[in-house]
Amino acid sequence: MRWDGQQLGTEEPSALPGLAKLNNLVRSVQTPEFAGVTFHEVLAKSALNRVPRQSQMPFGWTINPYRGCSHACVYCLHPDTLILMADGRQKPLKSVAVGDKIMGTRTIGGSRRYVPTTVLASWTTVKRAYRITLADATEIVASGDHRFLTERGWKYVKRADDGTQRPYLTLNNKLVGFGLHGLTAATKNPVDDPAYRRGYLTGMVRGDGVLLRRSYQRPNGQPNNVSMFRLALADEEALSRTRNYLELEGIATRLRPFRVPAHRRPMNAIHTSRADHYDRLSKIVAWPEHPDAAWYAGYLGGIFDAEGSCTRGILRISNTDSEIHGTTKQAMTELGIRYVHEPGSAQGVSSIRIVGGPAMRSKFLALASPAITRKLDLVGRAVKSDPKLQIVAIDDLGEHIDMIDITTGTGDFIANGVVSHNCFARPTHTYLDFNAGADFDNQVVVKINVADVLATELAKPSWGQFPVALGTNTDPYQRAEGRYALMPGIIQALARSGTPLSILTKGTLLRRDLPLLAEVAQTVPVDLAMSIAIYDDELQKSIEPGTPSAKARLATVTAVREMGLDCSVFLMPILPYLTDTKAHLDEALRRVKEAGGTSVLFTSLYLKPGVKPWFMHWLERQHPELVPKYTLLYARGQYAPKEYRTWLAARISPLIRAHGLQRGREDPSTGGIRSKALGMLRNDAGDRVAFGSDDGSTGARILPATEQPMLF
Repeated sequence: MRWDGQQLGTEEPSALPGLAKLNNLVRSVQTPEFAGVTFHEVLAKSALNRVPRQSQMPFGWTINPYRGCSHACVYCLHPDTLILMADGRQKPLKSVAVGDKIMGTRTIGGSRRYVPTTVLASWTTVKRAYRITLADATEIVASGDHRFLTERGWKYVKRADDGTQRPYLTLNNKLVGFGLHGLTAATKNPVDDPAYRRGYLTGMVRGDGVLLRRSYQRPNGQPNNVSMFRLALADEEALSRTRNYLELEGIATRLRPFRVPAHRRPMNAIHTSRADHYDRLSKIVAWPEHPDAAWYAGYLGGIFDAEGSCTRGILRISNTDSEIHGTTKQAMTELGIRYVHEPGSAQGVSSIRIVGGPAMRSKFLALASPAITRKLDLVGRAVKSDPKLQIVAIDDLGEHIDMIDITTGTGDFIANGVVSHNCFARPTHTYLDFNAGADFDNQVVVKINVADVLATELAKPSWGQFPVALGTNTDPYQRAEGRYALMPGIIQALARSGTPLSILTKGTLLRRDLPLLAEVAQTVPVDLAMSIAIYDDELQKSIEPGTPSAKARLATVTAVREMGLDCSVFLMPILPYLTDTKAHLDEALRRVKEAGGTSVLFTSLYLKPGVKPWFMHWLERQHPELVPKYTLLYARGQYAPKEYRTWLAARISPLIRAHGLQRGREDPSTGGIRSKALGMLRNDAGDRVAFGSDDGSTGARILPATEQPMLF
């Protein structure tokens, strides 16, 4: 997140009740990245918040590093945008998941270079679409607020609608990167095509295999024919692909170690001595009379895995066989890959070198799909701008479409071959934000000193190491956390004082702090929970536009479990007539269990005053047939009637038990730190507070209306 367009001032703090009176405002920050949002950086006088006893919440203390929660991320790209992965291959944005390793950039030694980074968050939203067309025919569809790196710095797709001054793209601006040169997400990956398979085997066997047949006389004078195929490789990826392809052709091989000198990398070999295998393989690797594009692509993939190399980002295929080189050049010509034939050495080895920079390199890798990852390395290479990346058109497509954005560790990524700006990790889009009212949708208070204040409070002799819950008011992993990074200091302060802690979030940025949480869980109880209310993708996009998808949040649950920690899932709120069907609940619980979730807690929809009008407006627009039912259901107040909540518990509790997700039944063999921070606790007065039955018989007991948790 670059705040180079920020504005400072204190002209708006009066919008926040009590802020001006506290006299603790450091500055107010407005930035184009958060259109309409002001971040008020304050010096907090306290960090720990005591929960009123009458609230009946299952914890006595909370910490809220942020007050308010910003909505509506402005960045986004078309789902078919190709993303450069860390291994040098490209994958459509819609297929990129949280935790994937992709390529970003970082300034090293005065120049921007490619470096691997991790996807920290991913989410969908709906934005007006703009198409940027480059001179090399690369097209990028993005929102008007997305930013790309030009030779003159970062620029937005279009000027700001509200008149805010910000740099934006114009014709002839030159983007930084390598472009696509005609490659698109629609380009078919041919690795499963039979023609590609046979082309790959031809390149691999002719390049590095041994295929021979000999005849000799036995001592008794009878003739004997020996047939043999062998392929020895140090790279298991190519050896495994070749073996699989041979099996699909009816040729089974045996795997064995291959003896090599001690100073060389160990190798394995596949082999067969059957005559019918020899005959079949000989036909497969014979030069075809009329090869198609798939065969050529497979051949290039095979010959590159066999004889290719990558030196300082430059791809070469070296061999002494003129016939192999002739077919290689023909294949590259047919597929539109530029090359030069370098002179041979004294030993007769010459090379076909791919030219055209990263653009041709990426096109070759996308079409040929070689198996060996180590030959694709771009890490450390300088980022340069292809001469044909000038903008020739910027078109408003006149429609709003589904788009996707991601957060990465480097703050950027490579989209359709050009450097694209990263967005903050998406916050919880608290569409039913019970404790952060409308006043704080666009006015977010940031307690920049919260970790230091917390450490001082925890050091007091009066502190009794009571369990502390985060995420009960506003999400601690909302997108502002991507800039301010307050949570690591909070976690460390709690751990040093021996204080149990729990975190509830919808934000996948939680993954950033999992190593730290796993470390502190060795000394204090740590409970983690993800809020995942809706498992129908279309409904989730409609009611929670811009939030991390259920898939992304479930992947975060899996990441938590892989770190050896338990992870509860809050199935809250359940929406009457929309997400309370048995099929939806069963599928939701199945996915939670599959992701590794250790327990599930649930409540029905709660319509707080101020939220109810918004929700009913959405319902009238999206599901008008349900308006009469909701009007009747919530006629008496904010909560669904006791009869509905009792019915819901009777429906979901057996499903929770069937999936093994009842509270208190976590598997101790996982090594997770089991605590009661979100289960049965004693508050600081010693009173037992129940949230989820102690015997694990249900996911959560139905609390009276006055006790309903207001976490969302």
